[in-house]
This record gives sequence, C-alpha cells and structure tokens, in this order.
Amino acid sequence: MRTAYSVESVRAGERVVMDRGPEGVLMQRAAAGLAAECARLLGRVYGARVTLLVGSGDNGGDALYAGARLARRGAGVSAVLLAPERAHAGGLAALRAAGGLVVGADEARAEGVVARAGLVVDGIVGIGGRGGLREDAARLVAAVRDAVVVAVDLPSGVDADTGEVHGDAVRADVTVTFGAYKPGLLIDPGREYAGVVRLVDIGLAPADLGRAEAEALQFADVERLLPVPGGESDKYRRGVVGIVAGSERYPGAAVLAVAGALRGGAGAVRYVGPAADAVIARFPETLVSAGPPSKAGRVQAWVVGPGLGEDAERLGEVLAADVPVLIDADGLRLAGERDVRERRAPTLLTPHAGEAAALLGVAREEVEAGRLSAARELARRYGATVLLKGSTTLVASGEGPVRVNPTGTPWLATAGSGDVLSGLAGSLLAAGLDARDAGSVGAYLHGLAGRHASEGAPVGAHDVANAIPAVWREVGRPDRG
Repeated sequence: MRTAYSVESVRAGERVVMDRGPEGVLMQRAAAGLAAECARLLGRVYGARVTLLVGSGDNGGDALYAGARLARRGAGVSAVLLAPERAHAGGLAALRAAGGLVVGADEARAEGVVARAGLVVDGIVGIGGRGGLREDAARLVAAVRDAVVVAVDLPSGVDADTGEVHGDAVRADVTVTFGAYKPGLLIDPGREYAGVVRLVDIGLAPADLGRAEAEALQFADVERLLPVPGGESDKYRRGVVGIVAGSERYPGAAVLAVAGALRGGAGAVRYVGPAADAVIARFPETLVSAGPPSKAGRVQAWVVGPGLGEDAERLGEVLAADVPVLIDADGLRLAGERDVRERRAPTLLTPHAGEAAALLGVAREEVEAGRLSAARELARRYGATVLLKGSTTLVASGEGPVRVNPTGTPWLATAGSGDVLSGLAGSLLAAGLDARDAGSVGAYLHGLAGRHASEGAPVGAHDVANAIPAVWREVGRPDRG
C-alpha cells in the first residue's frame, strides 16, 4: 500500500525525528537519497553537468547538499539561486567547498547554465508552497532543454495536499520524495507533473505521521481482497448481481455492464430491462426478466443506470432494496440526494468528472482541477462511497483515506468502458466486498484490463471486458489452492 500524508502530518513527523536525533540529520538523509537517485539517472557522474534551481528554505538546502555530494564525485554542479539572501547557508557553504559554482537568477548566464545541463534539480519550492511558480522561476524552468528534471520532494507549483496546479509548475521526469508520499504525488493533475516517484526513507515512522489522507492499493493488497471461490462455493456464495441498465436507444450499455459483471466473477447475473434479447444473444447464461426489479429474484447487489434513459421507476425500486447498490450514468442524474442518503444499505456512486460537476453544481473544469475535494464533497453530501472516474480514479467514503487507483490508462477513455467498470464493481459488491473495496479493486482490475487489452493500440469496451479474466488470473491466482 502506498500511503500519503498531509503536509501538516509530515511536518509533525519530522519534528518527532528531529527531537530525538542530531541537528540536521533529516536534511542529510534527504540529500543522500536525492544524490543517489541523481547519480543513478546520470549513470556516469564524473564530468556530468548538473544545475540546481534553488529557492529559499530547506527544499533548497536539500538540493544544495545533494549537489555538493555530486560535485565531490566529479560532476560540474551549478546552483542558480532564486533568493540569494535566503538560500540555505549550510548547503551553500557545502556546495562551494565541494567546488560547485553559484549563479544568481538575475544574471544573464543563468538561463544558459540551465540550458546546457544534463540534469536539472528542482529545489525551488517545498511541500509548503502554494500557487504557481513566480515569473523568474518559470523563466528558468522554461530554459530547460534536453535535461532530465528531478524534483526535490514535490514538483514546484504542485499543491502537496491536493495535487492541484494553479499556474506554472515544474514537470519532472522523477520526483524524489522524503519520508512519506504526499497526496499531490498520487492525484492528477499533480501526478502527471511528478513523473516517476521515488520514496527515500529518512526515519519517519507511521506512528509519527498519524492519519493518512490517501492511499493507493498495490498488487498484494488487491490479491488479498479478491474473492476467490472455494470447494463449497455456489452461485450465491460467489454473489448474484442484478443489472438494471439499457434502453431501446442504448441496448449496448446493458450488454457491457453484464459483460463486466460476468467477467468480474459473479456467480450469476440477473438482468432487468428492455435489452434482454441483446443480452441473451451475447451471454446466454444471464437470467433475464422483464421486471420490475423487485420480481427478478434474489440478488446480493444491484447495478443501476448505464443507458437507463428516463426510467426513474426502475431506479426507485432498486434504491428501495436492502442490498448494496451501484449507481452510474443516467442513474446518477435521476437519483435524488435525499433518496441516496436515506438508504440503509451501502451505495456506490461512479460518476465521471462531468457527472460529478452536475451533481455538485459546478463547472467540469473545477472538478478536474480539484479531484480530491470533489470526491470528498460528493461522499459527504450523498452519505455514500464515491468512485470518481478519470485520469486518476479516486474512491472516497466517509471514513478512511481516499483511495487512489494507480493502474489507469488513457486507452480506457472510450465509450462503454464505464459500463464495464460498473458491472465489474457490482460483481465485487455482490461477492461481499464493502463499497470502498469493491470500488477500488474494481478500478484496479479495470485499469489493468485496459492496459492488457490495448498494449498501446485503440480498443473498444468489449475488449476491456474480455481482458478482465486474464488480469484476474495474474493478480488473484485463483489456482493457488
């Protein structure tokens, strides 16, 4: 599990370590880890050209001390100081003692120093920074040519707590972060600016950090959560999911949702709606019913909404059921906030940014720029678990850290992909996973299936559904006995 903590929590943890260790120990540990990663990226340190973009405070100090280590190994290191009077004194002295060159940001040659570098270290602003880069810093960053860019702790201009970017920001190839992940490194748009993230241990223990703000499941976490049938399993033990989806205009939505549920391991799928012929033609194992949902037979979770059109009556019946319900697409538009809040059984909402914006009464751009706050606010208003689809899919509920899905791919941005995810997550709800786990495991498998199906080429939603069993085998190893 990758666990991310707020700036406040990280600062508190750092104070604990500083109180029990020698002065400057955190900065030296951070600088050592940063220098080691820079050396790895350079391959050959001796003779390499390294430029440090140095702001005020400890972030600049980390860069200066790391630069001193590289200079002692034979690199040509130049530090461009954006605030010379507030540069970290100890780090500056160490760099000069190691033979490093110091250049002021106002000197005409500063941009040339940046342009000639093979590696640029972004030590402009630390995790406490707010807003975009100032004009002088943005000009220097724009001067980078073919260099590898390494960010110190966080790309400057990215909000550490949210991943929001307001104005110019550094686009790093690699971010070397210290002690703990920060939410802004896992959540877009910040994640896109961070590049590959390397975590350096500087001695912060989880007990020193307190409550996490975000977390990303890893392979082993998903394997542990996957429902695997045993010798005593039957279709009900595996989970029966009901699908209320599709219409005369959108029968394909029903087919894709059913595909996701069947490929997701459901013991059985009951379909209710006008697309029964299309569903049976593709998946004859489906149990179809003309409706209403309350007469369809026993289910352990419902999926409602994909391609539903204006059928509020079927939606109302599903919401009245005393089993977990996943609401997607048209169901999100038709479901009232009060109707969802008053449900006793768990509810999982799965909007994309446009649908989330409509539910919140804001512009889509506002949701995309502030994904973390949007997911949390939706979960609060509806008293539900929210899976906010997008470049980084987030799963937020009233309790625990927000889950961040690490497996997404742009190839999933195709019509019907969300319908497949709804069926897949619905099957996990029916198998007994809670809404938070069903949403995050479903998103993880869906992302892997998108990667597996596409392999860098265009695919359709049906290809994604067909790839789910392959990634399930890879992650879940159902043959492990």
